[in-house]
Amino acid sequence: MRQRHRARLATAATLTLVLATGGCSTADGGPAVAGDGPASPGGGATVTNCGRELDLGPPPKRAVTLDQTSTETLLELGLQDRMAGTANLKTKIPDRYRDAYAGIPVIAPKIATGEQLRSAAPDFVLAGSADLYTGDRAGTREELGALDVPTFVSAVDCPQSHQAGKSPFELLFSDYEQLGKVFGVEERAGRLVAGQRAAVAKAGANASAAVRDAKSPSVVYLYSVFNGMPYVAGKTGLPGEMSRIVGARNAFDDVNEDWPEVSWEEVAKRAPDFIVIGDLSERGRPGDSAAEKRAAMAADPLVSKLPAVRDNKIIVVPGIELDPSVRSVHALGLLAEGMKELGHAH
Repeated sequence: MRQRHRARLATAATLTLVLATGGCSTADGGPAVAGDGPASPGGGATVTNCGRELDLGPPPKRAVTLDQTSTETLLELGLQDRMAGTANLKTKIPDRYRDAYAGIPVIAPKIATGEQLRSAAPDFVLAGSADLYTGDRAGTREELGALDVPTFVSAVDCPQSHQAGKSPFELLFSDYEQLGKVFGVEERAGRLVAGQRAAVAKAGANASAAVRDAKSPSVVYLYSVFNGMPYVAGKTGLPGEMSRIVGARNAFDDVNEDWPEVSWEEVAKRAPDFIVIGDLSERGRPGDSAAEKRAAMAADPLVSKLPAVRDNKIIVVPGIELDPSVRSVHALGLLAEGMKELGHAH
């Protein structure tokens, strides 16, 4: 559950003054983490984002990211020198991004308010989900747009604005391509997309046709345990697509939610062939760690008797990677390899 912060939004005049007087980075952008090509001067890009057309001037120099997903996307694109602030870090930043992240101001440890965003004097704002743009959070997209501050939301959060049937991974890839245009780093973005497409293809190839054609193994994705109750992957979350790619079947694919709360009895009824645990140890809430989730399953009189639990048919992946992000292909690879080790793929 998200913590909500109440804060009075800045008036248009105040925010305009801060944006006009705020300092600007002199750097045009650092090297991409993966060693992609340099940034180009760019300018005047027009992109369509979640049904909104953004007419942009020169590439942003003071971008602010409102969540960890957006932060890591820009770091992967080597844009740390264009970032004036980050917010809402849920877990530790991976080692590969740590040095780049260390030089970026953290405007809010949790969800940013309008005042905190205003303090960074942004010229571009990114978020993984539209619910970070509300009046009692960073401000609405309309409010920020009226102040000439363009806002961006991940395409994964607005699939209805895109071609029907486009997978979550393809929506992520479209984010990278759009941001490549915005920041003038199309070559870096193109290489990132190509690399991640190859990772998705590799994960799909790991599932054997024989297993697919016989009976797809069923899987339960255990994301968290809150107040003793399990939260699992439903139909609309990324794990459903991950399952399809590797030749598995999400056992809760009939529940039209991302991460519904269910009962242990219902998990036992679904009798999955294997279980994927999302390890959220770094988040630090009760029931977040993989060890706590294993213990909760072992303590339940019904779930503990499932062959998947009794025979340790469990794959552990970083929990944050089960939500759409630049790191999700890593969890997908762990899923594919884990299925091979469990005998569900060759």
